[in-house]
Amino acid sequence: MDNIEEHRRFFAQLITANVGIPPGSELEAAFASVPREQFVGSPPWRIFTPVGYIHSSSNNPALLYQDVVVSLGTDKPLNNGQPSLHAYCIHALGIQKSETVLHIGAGSGYYTTILARLVGESGSVIAYEIEPELAERASHNLAALPQVTAHERSGAQGPLPACDAIYVNAGATEPLAVWLDALKPQGRLLFPLTSSTSGGAMLLVTKQNEAEFKARFLMPVMFVPCIGARDERTAARLDKAFTAGNLNKVKSLHRNDSPDGSCWFAGNGWWLSTK
Repeated sequence: MDNIEEHRRFFAQLITANVGIPPGSELEAAFASVPREQFVGSPPWRIFTPVGYIHSSSNNPALLYQDVVVSLGTDKPLNNGQPSLHAYCIHALGIQKSETVLHIGAGSGYYTTILARLVGESGSVIAYEIEPELAERASHNLAALPQVTAHERSGAQGPLPACDAIYVNAGATEPLAVWLDALKPQGRLLFPLTSSTSGGAMLLVTKQNEAEFKARFLMPVMFVPCIGARDERTAARLDKAFTAGNLNKVKSLHRNDSPDGSCWFAGNGWWLSTK
């Protein structure tokens, strides 16, 4: 307990270095400054593994400063996700001071706090969490951050404020129009595009103008479903697309129903292109 800050600093160095972020980054400093134990409920903590949850052996918070997925302590399978995955994703979003960021699926607010550290007091983070228990905990955990506003509601419905970046932490079957419309020019949307198995990949979309978007997949992921952002027929078709592969060939997103021969996948009013 006496060395918890040291554990936290090493944890921050390790997870950022493991995803290729140079030492001394602002993201490393953000992870080093946020006590994870305040966001994951009371011990014994439940650590997610491929064979189910295991319980922590003590109430020493140093156990949490590993690259592990930790239950948020509810009766649902909702977790504080893998730190290195989120470090990689947040780094890819390129958050800058003074920006406005929407965090959809904020959980109890741990990664919202990381985002708040990055935008600084001159920026703003708007957090959305639909689960009432987690939304209440997030409001409490984020209350001391003047640049953060927390909402107990879905982030899959409008209205949403104009923003520089949107970070979604629940699986959707499409880049929702309400998300794309909220982006300012050069705004970034990062969300898990997931199939009927909840597996898929993180898709980073960058707005060039109202009709043109760059797009690329970052990594395979699994996330809980995003309520209000799923169509099961599309999800079943995404199963086939992800099985076929070639994710690295996706280059752009189009908002129309006229896919051409470069189409990797077409949804309702949108499609991903390899051009």
